[in-house]
Amino acid sequence: MSEVNKDDVNLGIVKISDEVISVVAAVASSEIKGVVEIGHCLVSANNKFSKKGLGKGVKVSVDNEEAVIEMAISVEYGIKIPDLVYKVQDNVKNTVQAITGLKVSMVNIYVQNIVILKDKNEILDK
Repeated sequence: MSEVNKDDVNLGIVKISDEVISVVAAVASSEIKGVVEIGHCLVSANNKFSKKGLGKGVKVSVDNEEAVIEMAISVEYGIKIPDLVYKVQDNVKNTVQAITGLKVSMVNIYVQNIVILKDKNEILDK
């Protein structure tokens, strides 16, 4: 669990659980076109998740107010993987930093599958 303590305001300590950070990271990665699955949570065409446990496919480690995020994704066939992964890393880092106030030192992405889409709403081959 991460603690955020601002020296200029002495109201107490705010603790952000790793699960909250992982959900923020999963939602941020789903915003990138071409990401079909995060962990084992499918992403539909309108970026809605079809399974519960959204943050389960994301691992977060926080040490000295710096977060390291690891996630496994499946990508749509035909998308340039290096470009997609860079966009996911950038969006996850910026979103987590903006929402939680934590510094994100690394975002490690593991591409675990390529998915061929029959159309934009249905998965043909998983």
